[in-house]
Amino acid sequence: MNTSDDMQIFLTYGDIALASSLILMVLMVSWRLRLHLTKTLLMAALRTVVQLSLIGLILAWVFAREQWYEVLSILTIMTLIAGSAAKNRVKRRYKGLFIDTLLAVSISAVLVTAIAIMVILDVQPWYTPQFVIPILGLILGNSLTAISLTSNQLIHAFYEQQARIEMMLSLSATPFEAVHEQVRTAIINGMTPTLNSMLVVGVVSLPGMMTGQILAGADPTQAIRYQIVTMFLICVSSTLGCTISALLTYRRFFNENQQFSLP
Repeated sequence: MNTSDDMQIFLTYGDIALASSLILMVLMVSWRLRLHLTKTLLMAALRTVVQLSLIGLILAWVFAREQWYEVLSILTIMTLIAGSAAKNRVKRRYKGLFIDTLLAVSISAVLVTAIAIMVILDVQPWYTPQFVIPILGLILGNSLTAISLTSNQLIHAFYEQQARIEMMLSLSATPFEAVHEQVRTAIINGMTPTLNSMLVVGVVSLPGMMTGQILAGADPTQAIRYQIVTMFLICVSSTLGCTISALLTYRRFFNENQQFSLP
């Protein structure tokens, strides 16, 4: 660890190695309690180091060049990976699930990121990698979690409440009326982590983005302002993503004759 005159702390590879050794405590807990997580923990730790190291090299290169097509390529890859990750977290799959999760992730995240970059922050040019890449990444990470929770809850409800849905359809309810309660519950379920974070932010938890900025020597008041903005962006993108995902998913369970049908 090295420090400058303004008390900014610069991490060395030795500091990272020391921090990684703390994983041994987690491995010990897993071994003693027979959690059978040793392999998963080691893989997660290894991927964390490798993936972040690689993205650090890539971002350093992209930041130095600032070419719009390179930035756009990275944003596209990030969005595709987020859509795939959201799909992989859904336990019960159906044909077209990847398309639905990708649309929900991309529409919500790209729209909110565009508003943040072009309206709120007024970044010039819009493809400045220092801003657009971390903001989209932050929004994608939270949106894919919300979307996967929504999809899981909704699909599970469709399987468990098939008889109730078919009964409502027999009573002349429209497809959306028949599944409205399930859709509403699924969206709430997907939004719960985001809402819980907003309720305790600054009181119980200090978010990673704000903590990182403060540790890097940024003005705490500016760090807080950025965190407020990002929390609102995450809330909006999660809400849009959950809603889009739920609407796309429920349509997959009705055929062209508006009859409910499990895949």
